[in-house]
Amino acid sequence: MVTQGSDCADKKTAAEIARFTVRTLARTIVPALTGVVFLSGGQSEEEASLNLSAMNQFPEKCRPWSLTFSYGRALQSSCLKAWQGKAENVKAAQEALLGRAKANSEASLGKYGGGSGEATSQFVAGYTY
Repeated sequence: MVTQGSDCADKKTAAEIARFTVRTLARTIVPALTGVVFLSGGQSEEEASLNLSAMNQFPEKCRPWSLTFSYGRALQSSCLKAWQGKAENVKAAQEALLGRAKANSEASLGKYGGGSGEATSQFVAGYTY
């Protein structure tokens, strides 16, 4: 996704990020490609889902590819926090995962309205995979 840098004070809206991202993809990716999957790139769960939803609100002629997630840190954060590696928390973690899956299913259709994900940024300076 085309997002502002982590130190940028001028935060962009989901609509602006969607416009910049779809425009960039349209200029660089052939329409025959079936899909583009995103990592969260340090965004919060909420930001990532809202940005994906805004991208998928563009008409299909502007975005001929399927746009979705390749589950990154921000999309798993609430699940991992609920689980904490403890057997007694498995049900809570499964419920958190189901909630994130529903939110991102809606986002992949351009229908996510927000409010179900953590808003805490997952950015870690110097993080490498």
